[in-house]
Formats: sequence, C-alpha cells, structure tokens
Amino acid sequence: MTVTVTPHAAVPGTPGYTIRAATPADVPGARRVMLDTLYREFDYGYVPRWHEDIVDIPATYLDDPRHLLLVAVHRGEVVGTTGIRSAGPAHPPHPRWLADRYPSGSTAQLVRVYVDPAHRRHGLARTMVRRACDFVAATPGYARIYLHTNVKVEGSGAFWRSLATEVFDARATGEHGPGVETVHFEIPMPQRAPEPARG
Repeated sequence: MTVTVTPHAAVPGTPGYTIRAATPADVPGARRVMLDTLYREFDYGYVPRWHEDIVDIPATYLDDPRHLLLVAVHRGEVVGTTGIRSAGPAHPPHPRWLADRYPSGSTAQLVRVYVDPAHRRHGLARTMVRRACDFVAATPGYARIYLHTNVKVEGSGAFWRSLATEVFDARATGEHGPGVETVHFEIPMPQRAPEPARG
C-alpha cells in the first residue's frame, strides 16, 4: 500500500504558508533549517551519531515509503521541517526498557520538528505534527508515535505536553551529556480511516 500526502495544504488562519511533503528540490532548504537549529538553538551543532539523517535527507526521508519529511514553505523558502522515521529510541544512550517499549519498525519516531525563529507563532509546528501523525495512522505497520526532545529549548516542554504524554524525564540521567535536557513522549495514534467497503 502506498500512502500519499496531500501535495499542498495551506495552514489554516496563516496566509502565505504551505505545508507539503518534501521533494528533492526542498533538500537544501530543509537541511539549512535543521542545521541552523542545531547550531543556533541547541548550541551543540552537528553530531554525526545523532544527525546522520540530515546529511542524507533523500535516502532517509524521500526514498522510504514509510518515512516522511514535511516542509513548511513561505514565498518559496523552506522555513520548517518535521520528519517521521520507523525507528525507536536506541539503547544506549536511552534506557533498555524504553527501547523495548518502542521497537524499530512498529514505532514511528517524530523527528526534526524545527521552525525558523522568524516564522514561529503561526501554528506551523503544530500543523506539521498533526499531518505527520495522520501519515503514521494511514501507514501500515505502525503501532505507536514516539519522540524525545530537549526541553532546555524555550517553549519545547509546554508545546509537547500540549500534544503528547510524557513517558520518561531523562534529565536526571544526563543520557545525552551536559546541556541536553531530554524528555521522552508518546503521541496518541490518530484514528485510522475506515477501509472502503469492497463489493
């Protein structure tokens, strides 16, 4: 079964923005948003063992039908990203029980939910997350939607608690090292659309 994402969708109440599945032409812009976030907001920059998907966006997100990269576009420029990968949290650095709870393959991991600071407060991240979750619900084989985030970034903890259930606060363990305050979340799976009647 092939899952399709609506090619273009305006953001309700936010004229001038479009959210859609990324194409090869979007890769440089998506990579810019991701790297800018890592360097300017997370302060630790590119870490190969954590961010190899950013180097090879096409193979990670565009070539796998169970993966997705959404982009928010404003006047032809990519200003936001949100990805889905069929991978759970790896052990280590995450606890074994967490890796067992969210196994790769049946877990849709939400990643790279980034919006350029100049384009925030327009509902882009929330809209991209909802569309990504709808994609997961329509894609066979997924049972759970998982993510982890660095709540040191201003507003991230409140944002994710408005959409997801906290599973594990890893700040006390320091699993990602100094300066990274990791909290793990699960998003409820949206209702799958009913199968069409066959006659």
